Amino acid sequence: MADSYDLVVIGGGPGGYMAAIRAAQLGLKTACVEKRSNKALGGTCLNVGCIPSKALLDSSEAYEHTLHKLARHGVKVGSVALDLDTMLKRKDKVVGDLTGGVTFLFKKYGVTPVYGSGKLLKGNKVEVTAADGAKSTLEAKNVLLATGSESIELPFLKFDGKYVVGSTEALNFNPVPKHLIIVGGGYIGLELGSVWKRLGAKVTVIEFLPRILAISDGEIANEVHKLLVKQGFEFHLETKVTGAKVEGDSVTVTAQGKDGKEIKVTGDRVLVSVGRRPYTAGLGLDEAGVKYDPKSGRVEIDAHYRTNVPGVYAIGDLVTGPMLAHKASEEGVVFAETLAGMKPHVNYDAIPSVIYTWPEVASVGLTEEQLKEKGVEYRVGKFKFAATGRAQAMDERDGFVKVLADAKTDRVLGVHILGPRASDLIAECVTIMEYKGSAEDIARCTHAHPTLSEAVGEAARMAWAGKPLNS
Repeated sequence: MADSYDLVVIGGGPGGYMAAIRAAQLGLKTACVEKRSNKALGGTCLNVGCIPSKALLDSSEAYEHTLHKLARHGVKVGSVALDLDTMLKRKDKVVGDLTGGVTFLFKKYGVTPVYGSGKLLKGNKVEVTAADGAKSTLEAKNVLLATGSESIELPFLKFDGKYVVGSTEALNFNPVPKHLIIVGGGYIGLELGSVWKRLGAKVTVIEFLPRILAISDGEIANEVHKLLVKQGFEFHLETKVTGAKVEGDSVTVTAQGKDGKEIKVTGDRVLVSVGRRPYTAGLGLDEAGVKYDPKSGRVEIDAHYRTNVPGVYAIGDLVTGPMLAHKASEEGVVFAETLAGMKPHVNYDAIPSVIYTWPEVASVGLTEEQLKEKGVEYRVGKFKFAATGRAQAMDERDGFVKVLADAKTDRVLGVHILGPRASDLIAECVTIMEYKGSAEDIARCTHAHPTLSEAVGEAARMAWAGKPLNS
């Protein structure tokens, strides 16, 4: 006889495990199906995405800081050496601690983990195939699809797991590549490129579009480009990759420049980072009759995450919207609370995004390009970090804060930060936008001195009053 639950979640990533935990907290009998053979919960984010990449970014940043910045602070060190084995082990420990934490939370709140590949069957049943091939069936009043996404593989640039790889393999290069070629100028490629550049690799980025970070604010993206070039990145923009050939321990990537001429770049590793797509393989969408867009792979849902099949829901990277872990998590929580009879919501206009290059990039709301496209009248307030006491004390002068406010109402429409710890600074702006606040609201909040947050206050004052106080 099949086990029966109020909710079965397929996928143990940020959307799935948060939905499962919240549902269990609210008294629903809940199971979560996870396919990873090592039984590690947390999905791509905790296992091979957000967490391991940030562990490497922080470690490589410490190495870079020691090599090139400590002396300016009057700190003299002896010979500095890279211990890549230890760095990778530290990364793995961080991952293990956090995935183990999710397992602990499942036990704490009574979520039943079921390990294996989940397939949706008709009648709100889920077939689970374990690693040894054994099959079991779960029955549920409700099923939540939360299987996330996977790296896009180009047909002319197939992954081989060693020389031509996706982001997962790029977390474990050992030794450091001599020359890393990155196909795609999005945030994943630039973050991982930053790691290996700091550790000694030459990094070349090949991007099809005229600019990197295509969905970011244009002014911010252009400044990031300049700073990365200053750090040693090499870019080929408006360049179309056509193939790659492995010879010995080298890979030669062929591409076509905007002038039509062929370009050849030879390195020892190629990271293909051209985006991600919903992971639906083996999920049983067609058999169960769940509607999805065959082109994008996105599952069709309504405002309450309901698919066309009664009792079947979908969230996260499977559905429309930015492929961000925190977006999936919020959807998971809101879904569970709605299922339990509450009336929560996700404000999709106030979901932040962060790019963990250095300096960092953090944004919330609309870009200037989007405001112009919509025909919205707006005011701009900008303030450079170099004009703040804390940034100078830190010796981190690059970057600025840009606040975009409605010209008539002063309501904040977007905030874009390029600078030190932008990932933390953006939270204030998210809060203001969540409550439909104005640039004046930010400006009149007291920002401690000396802090980096003063740049946010001054940019907001510029947008509201036309003049900052400290520039």
